Amino acid sequence: MTISKRDTSYHTYSDYLAWSRTSGDELIDGAAYVREPPAPLLSHQILAEELHSQIRGAIKGTKWRVFLAPVDVRLPKSTEQDGRIDTVVQPDVLITCDLNKLDARGMRGAPDWLAEILSPSTARYDKNIKIPVYERAGVPEVWLIDFNARTVAIHRLSDGKYGPPTVVKLRGKTTLTSVPGITVRWAPIIASVLAVPGSW
Repeated sequence: MTISKRDTSYHTYSDYLAWSRTSGDELIDGAAYVREPPAPLLSHQILAEELHSQIRGAIKGTKWRVFLAPVDVRLPKSTEQDGRIDTVVQPDVLITCDLNKLDARGMRGAPDWLAEILSPSTARYDKNIKIPVYERAGVPEVWLIDFNARTVAIHRLSDGKYGPPTVVKLRGKTTLTSVPGITVRWAPIIASVLAVPGSW
C-alpha cells in the first residue's frame, strides 16, 4: 500500500464527498491523499481490531466511545461549515467522550486519543504529514504503533504542542493518559498477530 496525492487541486470536504472511496482517502489542508493497492498487511487489521477490542472492554458502561477505521474525522480550522473544511482523516483507532462531535458522516472535531498503525510505505506520511495536523487540531494523545520494531511512539500535547515522542516497547502494559481507566496489554495483541501465518 502506498499513499500519494490524487492531483494538484485544492479540495474541500464537499469535493471529498464526491470522489472519496469507502476507506483510505484523506484531505490534508486541501491536498487529496489516496491510498493505492494492495490493501494493508493483515497484521495491520488484526492489531487494530485487537486494540479496539481491549479499549471497548475497558470503556464499557462509560461515556467514552471507541471507533475503528474507516471513520471520517473532519478537522475544521475554525468555525467553517462542513463543506468548506479542508482536512479529513481516518485514524486507525480513535476515542471520544463528546458525543456531540458525532453525526451520520463520522466526527467533527478532535478525538481525545487516537492510534495510527505504521507500515513501511505509510510511516513517513503518518509521522510528517498527519502528526502536525493532529497537533494543530488539539488531539491530546497520539500513538504511532510500529509492529515490526515492536514500539509505540506516544505524542502528548503540552501547551498546544507535541514535544519529542515517548517511545516504548510493545511489552507489558501501556496506559493511556488522555482517557482514564485504559491500559493496553501488548502480549495478547502480539500473540493474535503471530497466530495468523504470513500475516506480517
